[in-house]
Amino acid sequence: MGKIRLKKQTKSLDKRLLYLILILTSLGLIAVADASAPQALSVFGDKFYFVKQQAVWGGLGIILMFAVSKLNPSFWEKIATPLFFLSIVLLALVLIPGVGTKTLGARRWIILGPISVQPSEIVKLTLAIYLAKVAAKGKTSLAFFVPLAAISALVMMQPDLGTTLVILAMGLSQIFVAGVNIFHFLAFAGMGSIIGFLFAVTSEYRRNRLLTFLAQSQDPLGRDYHIRQVLLALGSGGIFGVGLGQSRQKFLFLPEAATDSVFAIIAEEVGFIGALALIAVFAFFIFISLKVASRTANKFSQILGVGIVIWIGGQTILNIGSMVALVPLTGVPLPFFSYGGSALTMILIACGILLSISRHSSHEKN
Repeated sequence: MGKIRLKKQTKSLDKRLLYLILILTSLGLIAVADASAPQALSVFGDKFYFVKQQAVWGGLGIILMFAVSKLNPSFWEKIATPLFFLSIVLLALVLIPGVGTKTLGARRWIILGPISVQPSEIVKLTLAIYLAKVAAKGKTSLAFFVPLAAISALVMMQPDLGTTLVILAMGLSQIFVAGVNIFHFLAFAGMGSIIGFLFAVTSEYRRNRLLTFLAQSQDPLGRDYHIRQVLLALGSGGIFGVGLGQSRQKFLFLPEAATDSVFAIIAEEVGFIGALALIAVFAFFIFISLKVASRTANKFSQILGVGIVIWIGGQTILNIGSMVALVPLTGVPLPFFSYGGSALTMILIACGILLSISRHSSHEKN
């Protein structure tokens, strides 16, 4: 009778996942260079201003990704608690006037000299690591729900509903995969949905976005302006697009062209076929990443991998869904593509962890 034994293997990282990460990062830099050029020229007199900054953050992120990929995932389990509490401190600091910077009515950044840091991007990774540790230790349901609720509340105070939704999707996915009591899970998810709805209808700007989604054409030059320009970009692109670099909406017609709305610029230039190809690349990335998470026999690595995949995948779905008017505009960036140093760097570090999980996976073999 054959014996079943657990064999620890240290192997090379998943090459397909690595290539997908590098492809998405490269395409993202091209998209930022294209979409941001008119605004950069208008504001700074240098059409490459934004892409040069993004390239620096992207280069740093790639270096950190390769460094992280060589670490054993257990390293993150050891430092999960201090990382998590540090991120709570950063989220609290951003709410303090004079420390956190207020832009367009929201406090989301801490300015450190020439560098601006967005703590809500950092906390996505630290929370995923912490919840994976809680799962590995077999803690009670409260040990999952309390930190998730605390982080969600702090992010909502910025306010940032879109990021809160991404964090909740990531955390709840990890909790579900960890196997907590299903009644506790459903109770928390239901309560979160009710609270989220109340936040949406009691805040004027969120309520306006919801009303715009439900009844467009009511205020074409006011609250409907953003989504109308998005739809104009998509419609102008047609099947094959207007051509690379030929977008009209990027010339200061479409708000947030290089950040939240970058997918609309891409779709305008490469059309339905090109946009569909990009979505397919994202789908393949998510599929490969889930395979990496499912192959490991280590519970911490598995739950952490699931959290990272849902974070990146959920944010992608929410961003693209809002661009094609399937969901209300939420203001979340498109992973790898939207301009933003903190977001790109943290995503690449998270990808490094996925590569590390693929490198240090354990298998049961006959």
